[in-house]
Amino acid sequence: MSTIDIGLAENLTHSRYAIVLSTGKRLILFRLPRISQSNTPAIVEDHDWVYYAMEAECPHAGGPMSDAHIDIEDSSYIASCPWHAYDFSLDTGESSYGVKACTYPVHLQDGRVLLRFPEAKGVQLSTIQAVSEKVKFKHGPRENATGLPKYLSDDASMCDWCIHILNTADPEHKIELTTHLFSLFATREQSPTPMSIGAGIATAPDEPPRQDLREVKPGQMPRAGKGGTLKSRITMLHALANIEQWAIDLAIDICVRFATFQTTAPKDSIPQHLPRTFYYDWLKVANDEAKHFSLLRARLEELGSHFGALPVHHGLWESATMTAHDLRARISVIALVHEARGLDINPLTIEKFRIAGDLESVDVMTIIHNDEITHVTTGHRWLTWICQQEGTNPVQVFRTNVQKHFRGAIKGPFNADARQQAGMDKSYYEDLAGLPGGKGEVIAGG
Repeated sequence: MSTIDIGLAENLTHSRYAIVLSTGKRLILFRLPRISQSNTPAIVEDHDWVYYAMEAECPHAGGPMSDAHIDIEDSSYIASCPWHAYDFSLDTGESSYGVKACTYPVHLQDGRVLLRFPEAKGVQLSTIQAVSEKVKFKHGPRENATGLPKYLSDDASMCDWCIHILNTADPEHKIELTTHLFSLFATREQSPTPMSIGAGIATAPDEPPRQDLREVKPGQMPRAGKGGTLKSRITMLHALANIEQWAIDLAIDICVRFATFQTTAPKDSIPQHLPRTFYYDWLKVANDEAKHFSLLRARLEELGSHFGALPVHHGLWESATMTAHDLRARISVIALVHEARGLDINPLTIEKFRIAGDLESVDVMTIIHNDEITHVTTGHRWLTWICQQEGTNPVQVFRTNVQKHFRGAIKGPFNADARQQAGMDKSYYEDLAGLPGGKGEVIAGG
């Protein structure tokens, strides 16, 4: 048995930390709000916070538990793997799927967080690193400042918030409002007064407005080159920032546009509304996309440019318009075509930055790539859920919707490993083409 000093509790301000022990063992430390009336022997309270530790890889297929989705069931925290949604009690490590994750007791002594590691003696902490949840907000005066963002009242519904964010043109305000909405929704889910959904009360805009951007067709975008020059890397980062801003709106839009969705029930079954976890998942995606946009925008400024310095395209929203009538089509085209293409392209982009010695951009792109695997997983999970309710095959539903609502062929090279991690095997995307008339590469991201 080893007792490992993790550090002062007052210095642990993030919600999760990646820990490496001197043996090479990797763990995740979670810092979560205290649940009232909970009986949690594996944790100890530090004012309003509780701490859990578990192995870093899902015992099912090795998924990253640092990106786990956290829920509350029966007054206990549950961590679900982002790859295949295997759920694990953070108290016991037990799962409803019959497998068990290793969890480690944590206690507090003299203001320090201590972890008990029973597998060996003399084990020490090697490294601890906060898992990125931070958004880079702009500080100080903005160019053409438009004041502070408008916050809605306490009784505003989720749909009210979503429409407000979609109609917000200022990108800085969009970041702040999106991160606020996710935090507010997630916090109230743990309270007696969860946020109302507000389905069907208001209508999403046909296209979110943009501020001071010059629009061109996707084929008219400046060529980025191979990343060997500063100009080339700025062009790459600017194009990616544009995609991430649209990705915020796409994740917000799916919540409000399809809030009245019901499954088509097979015989002797009842149509199902979307569960509240659907909205939590997509608001989490929107929060991630806001983080991604903020990181890219900040990196552009560090390199001497700014977002809006180059033209942008609205290609992702064109796909959103083509799928505005059907949630199955929206998930298929946006999450499982566009965002899945990002899984193929991101490692190539990261390598270009690495070769150029731009390690700061490598760090930003690595965060984005790891998050986007979980976004494709979210799309796959909810398309699969809909198909389970309707008695249909998710692979066939996906391929049919691509053939009807996407222009062009789904071309490689494919990052088969990352796609598999997200739940998409080759049966989804091999030998697949959409409508005629598509030109060039699939827009990666979203």
